[in-house]
Amino acid sequence: MDFRLPEEIEMLREMAKKFTDKEIRPLADQIDREEKIPKELIKKLSKTGLMSVIIPPEYGGGGFGELGYCAMQEEIAQGCASTATFLGAHLSIGAQTIILFGSEETKKKYLPSLATGEFIAAYSLTEAGSGSDAAAMKAKAVFDGSDWVLNGTKIWVTNGSIADVIVVYAKMEKDGEDLGPGAFVIETSKEGFKVDKKEEKMGIRGSETAAISFHDYHIPKQNLLGDPGQGFKIALTILDVGRLGLGATTLGQAKESLRLSTEYAKQREQFGQPIAEFQAIQWKLADMTTDIYAMESMLYRTAADYDAGKRVTREASIVKLYCSEALDRIVDHAVQIHGGMGYSRELKIERMYRDARINKIFEGTNEIQRIVIARETLNKGGY
Repeated sequence: MDFRLPEEIEMLREMAKKFTDKEIRPLADQIDREEKIPKELIKKLSKTGLMSVIIPPEYGGGGFGELGYCAMQEEIAQGCASTATFLGAHLSIGAQTIILFGSEETKKKYLPSLATGEFIAAYSLTEAGSGSDAAAMKAKAVFDGSDWVLNGTKIWVTNGSIADVIVVYAKMEKDGEDLGPGAFVIETSKEGFKVDKKEEKMGIRGSETAAISFHDYHIPKQNLLGDPGQGFKIALTILDVGRLGLGATTLGQAKESLRLSTEYAKQREQFGQPIAEFQAIQWKLADMTTDIYAMESMLYRTAADYDAGKRVTREASIVKLYCSEALDRIVDHAVQIHGGMGYSRELKIERMYRDARINKIFEGTNEIQRIVIARETLNKGGY
């Protein structure tokens, strides 16, 4: 069996690595400190084509699939987790929803602008009373004879304060009948949309997260994604893909943590020798390396299966669960290897420790992942 990535994806990875080293790494501390990604960096991302890797070529994208997306995100995340999160909301769950469930009219209307970076995308499912329990959402879109009129509030919207288009989920009602949840594409420039506040977060600070609200916001009926009442099916499908993207960002952060720890262990001396000579440090590096090997193996195997058209609901949850928890172990080891300096904002590893914590929460908490994995395993009658 050949586990190597296709040549064109390795070329994409190399381009992402060079861009990260030149443009993203030097700005990572600034992005964290100022809690935003500079507009100039977003423009440069757009010019390279990195904001379009999963968008089909017929709409101006690269068409690299999930394997290409994961390879790119792994490299971006090594430089800055906030920038990788920005790209994830734009591509993996924002644009991806339109790619998979938009009509041809909707795809032609939005995907070319998303591919060039003229538009930034976001994805909005969560509400104050409906996090893991998405069925408890209260946002409602009522059909008035020509448009869907949306009212409600959403929270934890990545890119919410800077997005041009957002995929929004809401309960649908027509002629007094509850049709179930639906997914819509909305434009933030239209009347009735409001950014309520920008969240101040522990980590991935440069990824702008916002609470947003809709007040008699009119959605053209052609901006419905899929069929009425199909919202949960759409959300679950997209979350499968989003969990693979999250696996890629955790893998990138894990590799960077190991690289920094290895360099530091060789340089830092105690008791007359580099701390890399001590077995206690070597075992930490060995455990970190072992986790990374497992993360990389399951991520790219699952991404290849997804690109081949296979259903990967259980496998995507396994990737999300294992990779997010493995990263926590890895960055914790990294801080310990760096000692007191690992706790100082002077070194990158402090920021990476903060950035890592969110991965066990978003794209579905790890508690939810265990439920999904167990349910799928019971349905299959085993592995």
